[in-house]
Amino acid sequence: MYYEEKKKNKERLMMYGLMIVIITLLLVLILRTEVNQVASTTEYKAEKLNFDETTSDQSKEENNTQSLANTEAISDAVKAIVGISKLKQSGSSIFVNNAEEKLGLGSGVIITDSGYILTNQHVAGNKYSSCYVTLDDGNVYEGNVVWADNNIDLAIVKINKASLEYLELGDSESIKLADDVYAIGNPLGLAFQKTVTKGIISAMNRTIKIEDETQNVYMEDLIQTDATINEGNSGGALVDAKGQLIGINSVKISNAEGIGFAVPINIIKPIINQLVSEGKFDEAWLGIYGYDKEAIQYLDANIKIENGIYVAQIVPEGPLATLDIKEGDIITQIDDTPISKMNDLKKYIYNKKPEDIVKLHVQRNEKETILDVKLAGKT
Repeated sequence: MYYEEKKKNKERLMMYGLMIVIITLLLVLILRTEVNQVASTTEYKAEKLNFDETTSDQSKEENNTQSLANTEAISDAVKAIVGISKLKQSGSSIFVNNAEEKLGLGSGVIITDSGYILTNQHVAGNKYSSCYVTLDDGNVYEGNVVWADNNIDLAIVKINKASLEYLELGDSESIKLADDVYAIGNPLGLAFQKTVTKGIISAMNRTIKIEDETQNVYMEDLIQTDATINEGNSGGALVDAKGQLIGINSVKISNAEGIGFAVPINIIKPIINQLVSEGKFDEAWLGIYGYDKEAIQYLDANIKIENGIYVAQIVPEGPLATLDIKEGDIITQIDDTPISKMNDLKKYIYNKKPEDIVKLHVQRNEKETILDVKLAGKT
């Protein structure tokens, strides 16, 4: 009996020992797994840290490269900015009181190497008038206004000078809200010529009312920017980060800070293209004054239009004078092109020539009429 009890104790001890060995092995395996996981995580974090540092360095290098490219583009754009005055003047105009009024001082942008310059109509004057253009090298040339439109406040001046550095035209229809832009011009006259200010596109398709002593003018489809625009900047360039011309600085609200406006460049492209290819621009004319839905609110808040152009006035003896169209009608389409802004209509007509025939879709009392119109020439 003693032997049997001793044998049982021995078996019990062996079982306990085996259990201890198994538990020990399990603990060792668990501990080794945790160590490997920690090592793997540490290695991953180290690799990730190294990757992030590399990515950060690459991003900094790319940003620096982009910033340098932008700086070079703007520096090149500055060379195409000119001074424009209605009276020949010399010296620093900042020492002349009311220089912009007395000299008609403003800015312009060279848009071709053959001497075509884009500016504001209120800076250069009407078609066939003359002005004086000061180039980057300080030389002054007499300029002839070959085209002007006071309704959009743009004019094109030609000087007898070739091989000029000019500004490449951008696409004002591809710009986006908050894009970086730069205003370049001659604020306060030639003493501060070629000043560059940076801002963003604050809004697009703006319509503003400009009041003067004789009439109210409504400018439509403008680019709004917070880039600083001062007296003398009129007619200067609004360029994008690539240094391409997207607008001509035109007006500034005098009673508000940080609000300036530019006429989008796309509206003038058909005229520039024809001047370059043919050396002249034969302007076609429809003979109406109209407003889109943004501008009509200034004239009569009771007039509601969703799309199209409200016909405010038909010019006597113009192409539409004898046709079935009257004030209050809505032009919704020209040929196959829907029209929602007055500048859309202007740009379409700029692509036509006198005596071309277009089809106007005219709406009156929810009834549409299609009119064949022979465009006239505008002198």
